[in-house]
Amino acid sequence: MTADDTQQHALQVARGLAKAYPEAACSLDFHTPLELLIATILSAQCTDVRVNQVTPALFRKYPTAADFARADRTELEHDIQSTGFFRNKAKNIQNCCQVLLERYDGKVPQQLDQLVELPGVGRKTANVVLGTAFGIASGVVVDTHVSRLSRRLGLTREKDPEKIERDLMGQLPKRQWIVLSHRMIQHGRRCCTARTPHCSECPLRAICPRIGVEKNPRK
Repeated sequence: MTADDTQQHALQVARGLAKAYPEAACSLDFHTPLELLIATILSAQCTDVRVNQVTPALFRKYPTAADFARADRTELEHDIQSTGFFRNKAKNIQNCCQVLLERYDGKVPQQLDQLVELPGVGRKTANVVLGTAFGIASGVVVDTHVSRLSRRLGLTREKDPEKIERDLMGQLPKRQWIVLSHRMIQHGRRCCTARTPHCSECPLRAICPRIGVEKNPRK
């Protein structure tokens, strides 16, 4: 497949996902960029459903970066314990909020290079915050769903998230980067699941090469 063929295929995939999931959006609940940043940190190795169960009370208790930074560490750990890896997450949240206070007056910056320098924030988290909280298309969010679907759909052969992201960014116009990840994540949860994808029900079945999928997926 040539580069032009790959790009045309990517556009077909994007159109198919847009038709199937026109209202797709971030599944983390938030009201401010800070809340989304904290929720995304908590979502590591944890479901968004669980994070959304924890954050309402958490955000009422700690409404600002200063509140998180100055919180009692043991108490914060208890507040987020059910999200898993709570000691490391509490440490990252407090260190991150301390940097926000010191450098950005407690506000979440809107530059990728500034976000990825924050403790506990990698490129994926930065892309989530910029795209969803600010509407800034800094890249494509590559989580486990996007990674899996990108390979199955023949959009990449890479396994490294940053290399997958570069492939997707090169195949699709910038205006589609933010919503593409939301739609791929929703498709990965509802249809193209990890172990037994529902290929017979898939809205992309006519164009999907099913790379790496078993011959007899669940119907």
